[in-house]
Amino acid sequence: MLRYTLTDSKTSSLEMGAKDEFINSSSISPARPRCLFNSIKFFVLCHSLLQLAQLLVSGCMKSSISTIERRYGLSSQRSGMLVSFNEVGNTVLIVFVSFFGSRVHRPRFIGGGALLACLASLMIAAPHFLSEAYDYTGRRSFSSDNSSGLCQSGSSFASLSSNRTCTKQHSVGHQMVYPLLVLGQLLLGIAAVPIQPFGISYIDDFASRKNSPLYLGILLAMTSIGPALGFITTSFVLRYFVDFNRLPADQIQLESSDLRWVGAWWLGFLLTSALLFLTALPYFFFPRNMDKEVDDGALQDADSKQQQTDPFRELTLPQFLKSFPRVALRTLKNPVYLLVVLAQVNLAALLSGLATFMAKFIEKQFSMTVALSTMMIGGIGIPLAVLGTVLGGAIMRRFQLSVLGASKLCTGAILLCMFSAMPLLFIGCSTQPVAGVFPNSSDSPCSSECLCPSEAFNPVCGADGVEFTSPCSAGCSSMETDAKNNPTNYTDCRCVGGGLRFALPGTCGSECSHLLRPFMVLLGLTSFIASFSQTPSYMMILRTVPTEDKSFSVGVQYMLFRVLAFLPGPVLYGSVIDSTCILWGQKCGRQTSCLYYNLDRFRQRFLGLQVVFVCGGLLCFLLTVVVLLRRTQSHTLQPAASKEDCELKRKQDVKEDSSVSKKQLLEGQI
Repeated sequence: MLRYTLTDSKTSSLEMGAKDEFINSSSISPARPRCLFNSIKFFVLCHSLLQLAQLLVSGCMKSSISTIERRYGLSSQRSGMLVSFNEVGNTVLIVFVSFFGSRVHRPRFIGGGALLACLASLMIAAPHFLSEAYDYTGRRSFSSDNSSGLCQSGSSFASLSSNRTCTKQHSVGHQMVYPLLVLGQLLLGIAAVPIQPFGISYIDDFASRKNSPLYLGILLAMTSIGPALGFITTSFVLRYFVDFNRLPADQIQLESSDLRWVGAWWLGFLLTSALLFLTALPYFFFPRNMDKEVDDGALQDADSKQQQTDPFRELTLPQFLKSFPRVALRTLKNPVYLLVVLAQVNLAALLSGLATFMAKFIEKQFSMTVALSTMMIGGIGIPLAVLGTVLGGAIMRRFQLSVLGASKLCTGAILLCMFSAMPLLFIGCSTQPVAGVFPNSSDSPCSSECLCPSEAFNPVCGADGVEFTSPCSAGCSSMETDAKNNPTNYTDCRCVGGGLRFALPGTCGSECSHLLRPFMVLLGLTSFIASFSQTPSYMMILRTVPTEDKSFSVGVQYMLFRVLAFLPGPVLYGSVIDSTCILWGQKCGRQTSCLYYNLDRFRQRFLGLQVVFVCGGLLCFLLTVVVLLRRTQSHTLQPAASKEDCELKRKQDVKEDSSVSKKQLLEGQI
């Protein structure tokens, strides 16, 4: 087989001639697909679609988390841990991206990661098919006497509660639910390791310097559209009952507005697995290297020469692991790089918590259904963030902003974001009065003679506006039903005051749902403004580190994201949410998910964390501006040199630094 070398033009001519003869003699010309897969624009398109599909899974998980909590009796802290497990495998393996980035066939590794993500998505959906049908507390558990949990004296009713239910809870299928979800999240995190870092470095290597910010902005925008579509997809599938594939429609007696409703959360993961499989296929046809886009000649020559001097190529894996701490320390000593990454960490921690629990916050705070809450996040908040990301990249390209200009843009955006986020702390509803729960009372409940099961949860709204956890706790002894035997009114309720002794099925709802509109306007505005900083901050990182450290710095950046933001963020937010719970569910003697929250504390603590992280990001960007201004002033004080001298000096520095770095790395002295 003929080989192509840079020093043998005759061999090159012979090889190209042989290829031309093969193409001419073939009935199917491969010229078009070869040109297509040798285009960085087509790679950007494919990578945008893949990241959309990958983050579609992430969006489905985050928008389904409150439903999974309710279905399997998880606390918000445990569900936050479940979301965080996505980052564990990613955090451990992201270090090796820096080593293998310049050695492996990056497109093929990206395709392999996409196929693994497809498998992980199927695994996350598996618990639905392995566990028993959903048995919500309150109706089927008490259906043997057709009284739907009414007030009864004696002990027979209280003992009805749980033999069958507890058997189901302790079945093998139910015990495997959480481990399977965790394993699926772990594999999903491992699958993501090569996708974004390899994709960004591949684009930055072969895109022109002028178009690189625009491509990066498009890519980051598509990564925002992925979660948005995940939320929108979930909002549709959650309108179907979780066991619609098991039960006839006439046996599904819950409404989507019922607090016990669980939608078909698993359906979204089946759809995303199919999409991941399709988007993985093109990557196995991209070349390892492609021609760089044509740009300014001087810039292109400088970039190509710098790309040829990558000291990591000559290191073995043991040498790389030995030198990793030293190189990481050298990278982190760059103050601009460190400050920008810390600012991104603050914003990433903010994003991880809000994306996971904001739909739940809207559901509880404004008494919305889960489907409507997820639709609002996916249809309003995230699209505005996408628009802000694209505009941030367009501004970078239009005005050719320097690193200092980008830092000022980021600082201004986060400052405005803080002002728009502060009012959110004061927009919300107060906690609905619930008998025996809020306000807390030490008086003996009037339904004490009813011997109500402590696990019963079938909310009803008394005529006096007070909510009860069940008809039994309201002291109701009879009920009226419709043609399908569904309760329409509970009567003879001894605990309902005001002389009106009846209660209606369901919660009392919220009296301040009209505040949802101004809340969503401010939330969308905050998302739009904050996302302006995304593309400029990424470009600041890529332009403030030496070219030979670019791949490594991206790897360190993502590692810090995982360790400092994506791992602790959801757990921290989940713990804060759990601290506002005023009534926990009980099943088979164990605590399940929260039934009622103190809404004022929920709003203040949940959104208070948002303000804290925004202030942290603002502080880091301000310090970045200060550092860059001092550098500019110090350079201004130095004697001016001609443009030719500066260019010659820069090329000599790159050559000398690269040769020194190679030698030091090989000797393990960095």
